[in-house]
Amino acid sequence: MDPIKLTSFSHGGGCGCKIAPGVLADILSRAPQGLIPPELMVGTETADDAAVYRLNDQQALVATTDFFTPIVDDPRDFGRIAATNAISDIYAMGGTPIMALALVGMPLDKLPLEVIGAILEGGASVCREAGIPIAGGHSIDVLEPIYGLVALGLVHPQRVRRNADAQAGDVLVLGKPLGVGILSAALKKGRLDAKGYAEMLRHTTQLNRVGSVLAEIDGVHAMTDVTGFGLLGHLLEVCRGSKLAAEVEMAKVPLIGTATAFAREGVATGASARNWAGYGPAVSLDGALAPWQQALLTDPQTSGGLLVSCAADAAGAVLARFEAAGFDDAAVIGRLLPGEPHIRVA
Repeated sequence: MDPIKLTSFSHGGGCGCKIAPGVLADILSRAPQGLIPPELMVGTETADDAAVYRLNDQQALVATTDFFTPIVDDPRDFGRIAATNAISDIYAMGGTPIMALALVGMPLDKLPLEVIGAILEGGASVCREAGIPIAGGHSIDVLEPIYGLVALGLVHPQRVRRNADAQAGDVLVLGKPLGVGILSAALKKGRLDAKGYAEMLRHTTQLNRVGSVLAEIDGVHAMTDVTGFGLLGHLLEVCRGSKLAAEVEMAKVPLIGTATAFAREGVATGASARNWAGYGPAVSLDGALAPWQQALLTDPQTSGGLLVSCAADAAGAVLARFEAAGFDDAAVIGRLLPGEPHIRVA
């Protein structure tokens, strides 16, 4: 019997299966507003990574959820990537996770129970690494495998790092290199070798726990993590939340070497094109940039890096924290400026 390929069940794996940004904005614009209590510090208004609810003067609850279809064929690796990605939203708000709930949807007539068990064990292993329990969850029988978490965390109310709090003059620091979506596309085409797979796994299973440390640096004003909308999409959310413009220097953006090689050959995900269609009018690309560079800037990242907006004189401390936490590719990639929300890439 041939090994089961989890990606064969997916029409779009990992964060590449997110609803396109333009379509999502239209859907959300039609959703009625519910009750907004004064304790709700962060809701849906600025496209932040998680909701934040003030409990008292010292604590706020951070709540998020994330799940997706398989981005890799190995079931345990799928579980690890999905869990790492979900917990990242807690760190992106400056919080520390305290527990998780599992979200499980599996085609029970097609997947052996041992495969499903391996997915769950992969997720549980990441939660153990993060120091939190999986305290419950919910499961359903569906056509495509789906796995993820509801993640809950705590943060001091004064340490919440929202998209809306970036400041003009801030520099932008990216914690992980781009290219995970391109590697996933190469994997589905059968072109990703063992070395490339290991590179992909190293980045997608690296917890962004440094976010809770970065939030303690006074010069850090805003954070988000780069996931399904790509670098440009998530940076644009910061620009819109903070009512600022951004400049990005392409030469300074860290890239996964293997992904760059594939991008030059035209390998990309369909989500990359959908991302550009959704927010391209708000981005100005230098005429010297090649199509493969645009593909990397819009590439959907699964469990991508933190994007930090900080005062220029805090950038050294931010980079030092990244380096100490094992993020060897972290780099200053641009800055924020006064102006209408817009990104210029040179």
